[in-house]
Amino acid sequence: MKSILIAFAAVALISTAAQAQYGYGSNTRSHTVSPYVNSHGTYVQGSQATNPNNTQMDNYSTRGNVNPYTGAVGTRAPRY
Repeated sequence: MKSILIAFAAVALISTAAQAQYGYGSNTRSHTVSPYVNSHGTYVQGSQATNPNNTQMDNYSTRGNVNPYTGAVGTRAPRY
């Protein structure tokens, strides 16, 4: 039981460090993007996206943040 608690604590610390790489963490406000068919006729699934603001540091796809809906870790460098 003790080893399970230690393992859980280690995972929690690692995921917190990933979210706080830039000191911002992911944007807590998001909206739904409806599914659509693009101009090439490809169906694009709906998803969640962070609400627009004046920075890219807190977007789900930005390096150091984690998408709470998919668990995916961001890989993109912010453009500003």
